[in-house]
Amino acid sequence: MTRIYVDADACPVKDEVYRVANRYELPVSVVANARLRVPTHPRIEAVMVTGHFDAADDWIVERIGPRDIAVTSDIPLASRCLAKGARVLDPKGRVFTDESIGDAMATREIMAFMRDMGTMTGGPAPYAPRDRSRFLQHLDDLIRACLKP
Repeated sequence: MTRIYVDADACPVKDEVYRVANRYELPVSVVANARLRVPTHPRIEAVMVTGHFDAADDWIVERIGPRDIAVTSDIPLASRCLAKGARVLDPKGRVFTDESIGDAMATREIMAFMRDMGTMTGGPAPYAPRDRSRFLQHLDDLIRACLKP
């Protein structure tokens, strides 16, 4: 059965994931490094993972499979999930694929270098309503693709 794994630390679309997953009757694992509140529902599980910095990422990667979906803005985690055959979506609605993940990793490295050099300050653009809309559309598309026989 398809499961949605949410890298929950600072994820702005958890409520949207719950709503869409409920419509398709899919289980959701909400994984974080700290305790968090999730709706009381038999298909939603909150997983608090402690230990090293990437413990939540490791927990997801250990369990995710080819018919599953990961929701994360963490590009290295996205790459690891893709390597396991899963589908990956970021909270702004960008679908990561085997073809696009290399560019995303390279851009991440360039941006980190520029921040370290002081030539770039600030972070990503603020979350906008169109991001939420794009996320919902792509999540629906990915779920339907996973559910095809």
